Amino acid sequence: MHDAPPGLMLQGDFHHAGQPLFRDIRLDIEAGRWTCLVGPSGVGKSTLLRLIAGLDTGGEFSGNVAAGDERPIAARVAYMAQTDLLAPWLDVYENVVLGARLRGEAPDRARAERLIARVGLAPHRHKRPASLSGGMRQRAALARMLMEDRPIALLDEPFAALDARTRSEMQELAHETLEGRTVVLVTHDPAEAVRLADRIIIVSAAGLSHYDSLEGHPLRAADAPGTLAMQSDLLRRLRELPQ
Repeated sequence: MHDAPPGLMLQGDFHHAGQPLFRDIRLDIEAGRWTCLVGPSGVGKSTLLRLIAGLDTGGEFSGNVAAGDERPIAARVAYMAQTDLLAPWLDVYENVVLGARLRGEAPDRARAERLIARVGLAPHRHKRPASLSGGMRQRAALARMLMEDRPIALLDEPFAALDARTRSEMQELAHETLEGRTVVLVTHDPAEAVRLADRIIIVSAAGLSHYDSLEGHPLRAADAPGTLAMQSDLLRRLRELPQ
């Protein structure tokens, strides 16, 4: 990483198909830390991520997205969507290094091979996406995002298709590789949010609220009593949100 991770701020209104999704919202993301967005489906978590990334949202945004250092954001973002978005004509290795290829750069082959091995796909590096399971495709997409080595990482349900053991291993890999970056993670899993987050923001139809009961530092042990108590409390808060 060659760039200091900035803090981020999003403020404004968003409408989709003429209907407001959120109004006068303000989202502040701390520099160099993991912020997790949790909440019901359909309240705008993925939209917030796409607005930060400068991607199309299919709606109308009136407001401002800015980095704390006042520099452009888009070129400093690594983004991982809910779907893997792998190029079907490329094998795993070529998908992982696709960003460098598109920029006309020589990819760091050694780093790519290490990441492919870390996500457990070394035996499958020459396979195309159609030959991979859904979980393997998601791991390839994770390796591609980590390969970008950007100061800002935006992750939209990156571990959702993985079994419990692999999910835990990939959480650890992402947390290790993205240490010191500004990370925004969208997840529906209270356990994942509690394990990984420096800060949790609950997104609901009523707006944003901060979960203020986090203790200790990530990466928290999944089976520690404190971790289990926090995820139970967060789940309770999510269940109390108005429908």
